[in-house]
Amino acid sequence: MKRKIALLSVAGLITFLVVYLAQTRNGYFDSKVYYGAIQYWFRGDGGMVYDWLRAGTPYGFTYPPFAGLVMSPMAFLPFGAVVVIAIVATVLTTALLIWWFARDLIRRRGWTVWFAYGIAVCLAISFEPVRETITFGQVNTLLLTLVAGDLLFGLGRGRKWAGVGIGVATAIKLTPGIFIVYLLVTRRWRAAATASGAAAGATLLAAAIFPDESREFWTSALWDTNRVGVLSFLSNQSERGFLARLPIAQVEARVWLVCVLVTLAFWAWRVAKAPDDIMGGLALTGVVGCLISPVTWIHHCVWLLPAIVRCVDLGTRNQKILGGAAYLLMTSRLTWLWEKRPRPPLELIGGNLYVWFSLALLIWTPIGTPRSADVHEEDKILT
Repeated sequence: MKRKIALLSVAGLITFLVVYLAQTRNGYFDSKVYYGAIQYWFRGDGGMVYDWLRAGTPYGFTYPPFAGLVMSPMAFLPFGAVVVIAIVATVLTTALLIWWFARDLIRRRGWTVWFAYGIAVCLAISFEPVRETITFGQVNTLLLTLVAGDLLFGLGRGRKWAGVGIGVATAIKLTPGIFIVYLLVTRRWRAAATASGAAAGATLLAAAIFPDESREFWTSALWDTNRVGVLSFLSNQSERGFLARLPIAQVEARVWLVCVLVTLAFWAWRVAKAPDDIMGGLALTGVVGCLISPVTWIHHCVWLLPAIVRCVDLGTRNQKILGGAAYLLMTSRLTWLWEKRPRPPLELIGGNLYVWFSLALLIWTPIGTPRSADVHEEDKILT
């Protein structure tokens, strides 16, 4: 017992130091953007949230107006309180997600639950996308929690409200909308309609309250890629980012469109073959969302966590190696070696580690296997 407490304490200390070092680089930059935009919107001279840009940068508010409505308390809170709330929310949602994803693995292996779970949470918080989410002040784990909870406890248990979480997440940030496509591919018509209705309802509510902002977002701000940064920046670990770093500027957009269609077709084929494997569907859809989005900053890659855990939990020996390697290399910051000192041809591999691992996870993450089906039945019994 004492040894386990000591080991867990050391793991917690290392995790704290890792996050602290990341904070010295990132300084809650995204929270400062949100805070500045919301303050300007609600307490400024009547300008729209999309008018505001952080001084000396092209960065402004990039989310739909409903997200601004959700973030409106920022207009009345000191920035320090916003940072504390964001950190606590990210840590708590990460802990909750790891319980959902890893609890059955811990129990099946016969590990001491509190110790194994504590170590797993430390590992998850140390995972670069999660620690970047914390230190940029992002919302990624909150959205993942909405979607995962909806799928695992709404769809998985046949609840009538299944789809609401996905819809609300989509209204806050458009990228979770890929999960509505997942519901359609797996013929969950009711849940797809519920998700679409929730997204539309939240969007229309924001439009009724903020008509000018809604018009500006859907007709202008949404299409202005300069607001989110340069596509070729190394942190953009989507297929579009990978292509933007290649010397193919004249055909890049067309090649990207082909890649997106092929990637979506392969993903749809895999998830359609195993419509009852909801955890597998969550894992693969999280991966494909990162791949096809025009911009997938490294902190967005928290969506890869379900696939990594899935590989380690239910994979064959090679799939377990894939999951472990994905975690270790993505946590190592190795890809950043190519940020300012390109070293071709190694840059093609090292500078796109997240893209390559995302593709590997899309291809080899176990879904619909006899073993995963058995585990799914066990989960039904437990719940």
